Amino acid sequence: MSQLRLLGISRVLLATDAFMLTSGLVGRVQSDLRSAGISVEVFAEIRPDPTDENVLAGLVRYRESNSEAVVALGGGSPIDCGKAIAMLTTNQLPMVQYMGRDKVPRAGAPMIAIPTTAGTGSEVTKVAVITDTRRDVKMMMLDRHLMPTIALVDYELTLSMPRPLTAAVGVDTLTHGIEAYISRLANPMTDPLALSCIGLVAKHLETAWRDSGNRPAREGMMLAATQGGMAFANSSVCLVHGMSRPIGAIFHVPHGISNAMLLPTVTRFSIAGAVARYAAIARTMDWARIGDSDEAAASSLADGLERLNRVLEIPRLREYPKMDGKRFAQSIEKMAVDALTSGSPQNNPVAPTAAQIGELYRAAW
Repeated sequence: MSQLRLLGISRVLLATDAFMLTSGLVGRVQSDLRSAGISVEVFAEIRPDPTDENVLAGLVRYRESNSEAVVALGGGSPIDCGKAIAMLTTNQLPMVQYMGRDKVPRAGAPMIAIPTTAGTGSEVTKVAVITDTRRDVKMMMLDRHLMPTIALVDYELTLSMPRPLTAAVGVDTLTHGIEAYISRLANPMTDPLALSCIGLVAKHLETAWRDSGNRPAREGMMLAATQGGMAFANSSVCLVHGMSRPIGAIFHVPHGISNAMLLPTVTRFSIAGAVARYAAIARTMDWARIGDSDEAAASSLADGLERLNRVLEIPRLREYPKMDGKRFAQSIEKMAVDALTSGSPQNNPVAPTAAQIGELYRAAW
């Protein structure tokens, strides 16, 4: 907590969720902060895939407690919510005006991110995704003023993650690495980070999933998550994320799970636009045979992604609990429009139309 002292902070809002509260980690962080002479107000009402209502409630608590900074503890949801709370301490409502790229006029309060999952990479990105509850739309805000002031990354905080969460955030990390590498905005600075992220996931994800206490695997996945976040923050995510956000907004499927459900189908659709890059990913993951052509290697990647989902027990969309097939079919047109509006699909190697996105939703179902 010496970082907060360096910033001259004496009062903070600790933004987190109910699981972190019951896990004991909130108590540990509180104790450390108070030992350092820092007053703590705990806000633990953040839900998975945080909403504008969560952000506004946190902002009220921030102001009532006269806090001077936000400390976000947890996965991508608390971190994204913490970013939005910190941003709104100096910028006017409504939040919807900041949806899109480079629309936040002023820096917010200092924000410290402490990730406890190896997945989103949000601790090192200038992105926050918040659900607009009135429109059932995930608002992606991308601006340098959303970058955390400090990120404290410690893989030991992930040792207690259960298997389903390990799978979800692990494939989320893989999706970040893949999309950062095949994005039309990929560049020589992001490529090494993206490929390193992908290689680390290939080496460590299944081990971390099978053996939650395996420290080398957990450390490798935490490094992969941070590298993936740095990569996509400087190149962009693509069609998988664009299609994933509407599924989360309407059906409340966790972000990592919906990414995983879509990744094989979207990869097959996109290969034609970047065959050599998809082949490089397959070789980095050791899923292509020596001597395979780029086309064969890229095809093996899509097959491997389907196999990985089965190993990690990630269901198809139609198998997800409480998923209503009729409502899904009725929502496809809206989801396709919302996906395009998010801006991410345009960075895909094959830029899709709304009609093509609709067909991809049906194929992934």
